[in-house]
Amino acid sequence: MRGLLATSIGVTCAAALALPLTPPASAATARPASAAEAAPSGTARATSPDTPVTSSLSDPSLSDHPAHPALPDLPDLPALPDLPGSTQSLPLTPLARDRALGGAATDQGLPRRDVRHFSLLGVVWDDPAAELHGRVQVRTRTSDTGAWSGWQDVETHNADHGADPGTPESASGRVRGATAPLWVGDSDGVEIRVHPDTERRTEETATAALLPSGLRLELVDPGSAPPEHVPAGPPRSRTPTTGSGPAGTPEALDPPGAATEKTAETAETAETAETATAAEAGEGVEPGEEVEADEVAEGAEPAAMTAMTAEATAASAANAPLAPLGATQIPALDRLGTERELLALRGAELTPAQRAQPYIGPRPSIVTRRGWGADEKLREKRFVYTTKVKAAFVHHTASGNSYECSQAPSVIRGIYRYHVKSMGWRDIGYNFLVDKCGKIYEGRAGGVAKPVLGAHTLGFNTNSMGIAVLGTFTSAKPTADTVDAVARLTAWKLGLFGANPKGKTYLKSGGGNLYGKGKNVRLNVISGHRDGFATECPGRQLYGKLGSARSTAARFQGR
Repeated sequence: MRGLLATSIGVTCAAALALPLTPPASAATARPASAAEAAPSGTARATSPDTPVTSSLSDPSLSDHPAHPALPDLPDLPALPDLPGSTQSLPLTPLARDRALGGAATDQGLPRRDVRHFSLLGVVWDDPAAELHGRVQVRTRTSDTGAWSGWQDVETHNADHGADPGTPESASGRVRGATAPLWVGDSDGVEIRVHPDTERRTEETATAALLPSGLRLELVDPGSAPPEHVPAGPPRSRTPTTGSGPAGTPEALDPPGAATEKTAETAETAETAETATAAEAGEGVEPGEEVEADEVAEGAEPAAMTAMTAEATAASAANAPLAPLGATQIPALDRLGTERELLALRGAELTPAQRAQPYIGPRPSIVTRRGWGADEKLREKRFVYTTKVKAAFVHHTASGNSYECSQAPSVIRGIYRYHVKSMGWRDIGYNFLVDKCGKIYEGRAGGVAKPVLGAHTLGFNTNSMGIAVLGTFTSAKPTADTVDAVARLTAWKLGLFGANPKGKTYLKSGGGNLYGKGKNVRLNVISGHRDGFATECPGRQLYGKLGSARSTAARFQGR
């Protein structure tokens, strides 16, 4: 397929960069292509250059090289069609060699080169169980000024994010090991070097590879296509959008029950329609089971149905009755409206005490997947649910803090494409994302009020949700708006399932480096990623704000 893609692009470049018509064997056998990759997807995978590397980094200290010669300008690369994003995948090549290893190559990377426009990057490798122990540094050329950045570090420890071991998503055969993504803004040039941690070498591993096999640089163009502008269909219920309207009627809504949620409201055939009806009635749908979601919602306007793809319609319909079909934003509700909605959505599961005094924060405004421009054809069609939401894990994306708030949708589209196309996940891993201005975004598809199973906290994805704050907070402090948004989101979403943001809960580990599989672990209802896995995430500065978020969320719930 990669050969055909290269042929269709029709590139004839200078000796410094060429896209050969057939990929090298290592690239061709790196992993089997998924069905999504086999279909036209706007992903361009470049193969390795057919000329030797013209320079190397002989200094393993990875200090800067101001005298590094600039490569000659390359011919203009062909413009890609107007697509909602694309990915360039470039195999890394040997750079420096280590005499102690008999001249074996240690450093890998790519010399400075022209590439098509991209805004986010990361490094992936074949084996998701392999770890990259070392340092990854990149520098990029800004498209508008042509200036090269200084060297930037890429966060290499990213295995703590992902689906739980042994789950269908984890065992799909498509998953790759990967660094965290790094947002660099609109760029058209790149240079990268990967230096292994040679201090970890022992006599037994002296001749073994120091870096994972199949290292590739992924350059992600998140695309600039705005969401489809089509008329929005009517809500599927009479649930009010403000607290002043009449209370929502349970008869007009899907029946409550996290384990019986359905995603697509109609089916293409009588057989799938019968399956959807059984799911609605709570028949045959178990926690973690995949539910078909490739059809349009009943009650949608014909114009909206014809203008939206089936995948986009299903993702939007999963948020009924919180917002009309095709909505780019789920509006905020006041407390009265939120309490009425809680009774409509989950009233049958509430105790008399909870019905009399529901502890839930007002629903915050949430930008939908349609609002941030998700290409719904990238993800797998099915939605997967867990039973309930007992805890929230807070993360940082470790993608840097250089983005503007207006760029947040582009950052999310880039992370989404990186998670799915580069790392092999079924969808973006997080359930929600929050930017530095405090805006909240829907993450993994399936409905913001439903217990969607994510891939955010390895070992603890069941009965939890993952909230990722865009940025890196090892030393930088999160904004007050960000912390407030986390509190508002958790006050509402945890309140839907009766959880106290200041309380504790038990989750059963699916396996990780802190807790063995099957161990019941007592955790804060609002936890940091590092509470469930030995990791720096969500960064020292953001982690230090979680106490404040817990107190504020509890206050929003009326506790």
